[in-house]
Amino acid sequence: MTGAIFDIRRFSTHDGGGIRTTMFFKGCPLSCVWCHNPEGISAKRRPLHFPGKCIGCGICCGLSVHGGMTREAEGIRLHPEREEDWTALIDACPAGALSWDSRIVTVDEAVEELLKDRAFFKYGGGVTLSGGEPLGQPEFATQVLKRLQAEGVHTAIETSLQAGPEALRMVLPYLYLIYADLKIFDEERHKKYVGASNRNILKNLELLLTSDKRSQTIIRTPLIPEYTADPANIAAISRFLSGIYEDVSYELLNYNPLAEAKYHLVDREFCFKENPGRYSAEQMEAFAGVARENGIKKIIIE
Repeated sequence: MTGAIFDIRRFSTHDGGGIRTTMFFKGCPLSCVWCHNPEGISAKRRPLHFPGKCIGCGICCGLSVHGGMTREAEGIRLHPEREEDWTALIDACPAGALSWDSRIVTVDEAVEELLKDRAFFKYGGGVTLSGGEPLGQPEFATQVLKRLQAEGVHTAIETSLQAGPEALRMVLPYLYLIYADLKIFDEERHKKYVGASNRNILKNLELLLTSDKRSQTIIRTPLIPEYTADPANIAAISRFLSGIYEDVSYELLNYNPLAEAKYHLVDREFCFKENPGRYSAEQMEAFAGVARENGIKKIIIE
């Protein structure tokens, strides 16, 4: 069994307790206009070009059969839609300015790579599956989690819950911590800015918050200016969650402006022309106050 991943990030302290290693799964059924990992949205593998590394030697242009790499006035340009022997072009680049955006790994390869960091896990850390969307590859995710759990590793997942309930049920027995997103409560706004209806997400949230894993679950809302960071949205989400499970843990994630730098790599347009900054501590506390007023008892502010 194999899976598609686009990154393994070590020494993370934001994806669960302790020092963690996070594996990012390729492909997501959603397309949030503010996505922090736009390279993980498409399930299709594609080449990437890093202009900052490019030395302009033109070797890739000379090897291109169908114009996949061309020299333009502004420099070397990648045309990922054109058919090429991309592996050969990537291998030929002397500066490492070309690479695949993801790789295919077996369960054995994934577990072996993740266990390289097990010395750090004994201090309360572990492995977190993120993405993209891990539930988009449920069989692969389940086998990786099962193997890690057998090795005594603390396991966690970050999921949008945009998947069938069977996928969620498949991974739950092998998880100690679940982070699940609820970004926008209004269905039409969710369709417009997240790329799909939220009905499936709401059903999976109800499944999760009525399961024996509910005390190990943290629901998150990323606070995105103009899109999710709205008192009415936070109030509606809070009422929904507390109505299912009154002791639900709810986390408000401060806006992270770093995603903008990735968008040119995958030919996508970022949602802001002028990237806003993070919210102040006072603003974050005001958002938390809205959540408390609408039934949330356990709130986490990041």
